[in-house]
Amino acid sequence: MPALKKTVATVLSAALLSVCALSPAWAADKDKDGKQPKPTGPMSIVGGERLGAVGTQADLGPGAPVLPKDLTARSWIVADAENGDVLAAHNSHWRLPPASTLKMLFADTVLPALQPTTSHLVTDQELAGIGEGSSLVGVKEDHTYTVHDLWLGVFLQSGNDAVHVLSSMYGGVDATVAAMQRHAEELQALDTKVVSPDGYDARNQVSSAYDLTLFARSGLQKAAFREYAATATAQFPGEQKKGKKRKSFGIQNTNRLLTGADGVGQYPGIAGVKNGYTTQAGNTFTGVAERDGRVLLVTVMHPDDEVSHAVYKEAASLLDWGFSATGKVKPVGTLVPPKSAVTGAGKGNEPAAGANKTPDGAEDKQAAVGTSVAAAPAGSGVWIALSVVAGALVVLAAGVYLVNRRWPLPDLARRLPRR
Repeated sequence: MPALKKTVATVLSAALLSVCALSPAWAADKDKDGKQPKPTGPMSIVGGERLGAVGTQADLGPGAPVLPKDLTARSWIVADAENGDVLAAHNSHWRLPPASTLKMLFADTVLPALQPTTSHLVTDQELAGIGEGSSLVGVKEDHTYTVHDLWLGVFLQSGNDAVHVLSSMYGGVDATVAAMQRHAEELQALDTKVVSPDGYDARNQVSSAYDLTLFARSGLQKAAFREYAATATAQFPGEQKKGKKRKSFGIQNTNRLLTGADGVGQYPGIAGVKNGYTTQAGNTFTGVAERDGRVLLVTVMHPDDEVSHAVYKEAASLLDWGFSATGKVKPVGTLVPPKSAVTGAGKGNEPAAGANKTPDGAEDKQAAVGTSVAAAPAGSGVWIALSVVAGALVVLAAGVYLVNRRWPLPDLARRLPRR
């Protein structure tokens, strides 16, 4: 890319991000005709200029299927998990409240730091400050849990109580929020502002469909993340009653495309990742699925609240479209690699000149902008196990639904700094 074009793209992106940071994410007005809301300000162009445009972006080739009708989500994206191609998107950089899908960033940040076998005695202070009406798994003060137990509570029940205890073990809520923000910036998820580690509605806490997809892609490269995300049911420690053996109780993943619960059909090949809901965010969902050797990521944010299970229906229809569109569409953007991968990737992957702006206004002189990042050759990554299934999930001893397969992720995407 010519130097002038790089500079222009960078300056434009910085300006867009700065303006977006000043606008409340949930202040979107409906169209004049009362239909779907639209972004109130310009959006980032990280990953490609078209991803910063308002409305649906798709480049259909000969024989390509049409996009699903009646999509109501304010923002969505469909991308190839392996090479990072964005197949289609709709307002993908719109900064919106993320709800519990932000827990993907929490897990991707904190998982490597805590040993799963570590036991921890919960204090009442660790359970203080949990938002009213939060989803809970049932963690109790003066009870001992392993880190593994707590992660099951996070991924399956979206337990804000488990998040707060793990945050305390990590160094406290404030330290966790700061680490999440740093990790988001490392992943070039510049739409994201972290205020609470659990995704509970908080002033100025925002992310985007694009950023949530980056979080999922990064997290799925960690074996523990993949296993927790693909766990449909598990046992969680219950209350310890004096003089009696402590019992456990069953918990089920709230991702209905994974479990097939509440009348939502289980999606063939689904392997996670995370759903969420808050008053301000509406329903949000990021999922990963495999079909015929291809792995796709989809994120849907705030579809029509009046349509039952709309977030799952629209995610499933977008995944179906993405698999059917294989080889028939031209990418409209790319999922950028982490900054450390860009700076160490060598020729052809240097970041654009100049400085970007992160959501808190800080300068970021290394962030790559636009479509100048080259994807690694197909098959160049390390083979890693991805929990996927085509048709029916396999029940393992603890109710974990897993089946191993080989998933070669792009070299740039997996090259994260060791922690």
